Amino acid sequence: MPVLDFLNNQLLKMQWLSDLIRLLVEGVFGLPVTEWLGGSIHFFIYDVIKIFILLSVLIFTISYIQSFFPPERTREILGKHKGIGANLLGALLGTVTPFCSCSSIPLFIGFTNAGLPIGVTFSFLISSPLVDLASVLLLASIFNWRIALAYVVVGVILAVVGGSTISALKLEKYVEPFVYSAAMAQTEQQKPSVRDRLIFSRDQVLSIVKKVWPYILVGVGIGAAIHNVIPERVIAAVLGQDKWYSVLLATLVGVPMYADIFGTLPIAEALVGKGVGLGTALSFMMAVTALSLPSMILLKKVVKTKLLLIFAGLVMVGIMIIGYAFNAFGYLLL
Repeated sequence: MPVLDFLNNQLLKMQWLSDLIRLLVEGVFGLPVTEWLGGSIHFFIYDVIKIFILLSVLIFTISYIQSFFPPERTREILGKHKGIGANLLGALLGTVTPFCSCSSIPLFIGFTNAGLPIGVTFSFLISSPLVDLASVLLLASIFNWRIALAYVVVGVILAVVGGSTISALKLEKYVEPFVYSAAMAQTEQQKPSVRDRLIFSRDQVLSIVKKVWPYILVGVGIGAAIHNVIPERVIAAVLGQDKWYSVLLATLVGVPMYADIFGTLPIAEALVGKGVGLGTALSFMMAVTALSLPSMILLKKVVKTKLLLIFAGLVMVGIMIIGYAFNAFGYLLL
């Protein structure tokens, strides 16, 4: 619909901002955006401003929603369900709790200590950094709503399948014993006022922006270089859609890195713009987000090596399956 397309282009893609930055680069700097230098400057300024605007608005909104789901209430909700339904609920709750993979580890300890099945906890652990409402809207702003919604669906499926598999394998004995015996603070739950929720949301915006701004600047910088400096033939020679190993390589390269999803989105955008398969770009983004080396090191402190390897293997295989599927059928979403 024309109205929806207009709103999507102006509110999410911020075409008005792109036009203003173009006027700045060409009119003030005298650099055509069709050339590499002007195009790089335009890409960098436009993406940085757009991401920070969207990130601030979205984190504020999501944090307000999150204020209704403190860890105690999340444990209570998950504890009422069993089986695959509990895994699905754990994955869905992960989408409204925008924790990074590292900050999710304390919740893993709390949930496991509270008696929740580890499979449900792992579904939450996979979904929480991988799929949140902010990433959905940012994906829609960069690509389109079909890709954003498809990303949510496959991310939730990966979380459910991963958690359900871990439950079926009965790997509780591979959780470090101290996790089960850790003392849990019992606090009386008080219903926050609207003012409390607004203050919490504001503080979350400031806290998250302070944490992720370096990754956004680096990610956008890399994206600008890929988009305007590195020749398309070079990228295609390594990660072209005709390369069977492109998804595998992108996943393996992403694992040892550490960045927030907001820092990897501009890189994914630039890769797709250079002809890299959508699935290859998303595989890189998902690997960086869900399997970063720091989060694996932290997780190793609470689970034994066998469970850590099973978890990482399940997620890595799932990411590659998703990548190849998007490469094969992504044209339907573009």
